[in-house]
Amino acid sequence: MATDTDTAGRERRASPEAGAKLAVPQLGLAALFVTALVAAQVTAVKVLSVELPVSLPVTGSEILVPAAVFAYALTFFASDCYAELYGKRAAQVLVNVAFVMNFVLLALLWLAIWAPISGASNVAQEPFADTLAASTGVVAGSLLAYIVSQNWDVVVFHRLRAYTGRERLWLRNIASTATSQLIDTVIFITVAFLVFQGLPTDAVVELIVGQYLFKLALVGLDTPFVYLVVGLVRRRGLARPA
Repeated sequence: MATDTDTAGRERRASPEAGAKLAVPQLGLAALFVTALVAAQVTAVKVLSVELPVSLPVTGSEILVPAAVFAYALTFFASDCYAELYGKRAAQVLVNVAFVMNFVLLALLWLAIWAPISGASNVAQEPFADTLAASTGVVAGSLLAYIVSQNWDVVVFHRLRAYTGRERLWLRNIASTATSQLIDTVIFITVAFLVFQGLPTDAVVELIVGQYLFKLALVGLDTPFVYLVVGLVRRRGLARPA
């Protein structure tokens, strides 16, 4: 026979307020993931030059990275928090729905480019189009790299979680993100610059090594924040039961 405590617990779980409360961190992480992904796509056209304190064998004393590297690193932070709190299936749904949103973004960008410009516009048509209209190679490379690397991140994260349980979140975060960033870098550079632009192999290798080293330096920086978010959500009882 159910006790008063059991009945009260069921009522709290079934109440609209409890459902809304549960949705806040989950929707927040999903929104962060999609926002960072959109920002990465828009800022990918700008290339940054990063000076190194030492000269490395492959890259020399300078590495080139897209400005999108910061936003894209944030997507892995958000997806790892999401996967830890809400499970593998939910994380895979997030990744694949966001993949479709890439096409929505591209359609909206092209609509804005093709729409007739007013003489009162402060931005001319040519620089506007040149900035927002990424090349076919960049689009193809980024989409393929995204769908492969992000799904890999979720799979590796949960494969490690099956062995570690709730322990060693740092290992899941670093291992899944580091390998995913490597896959992302190799696919994107190969497709965008080797296949579509025909860059020499040595130049492609230099780009891959340089960009991955920069991304790798960012990997460990998000681990304390993953612990902070996951711990906060769990303490408030807003995560999916493990």
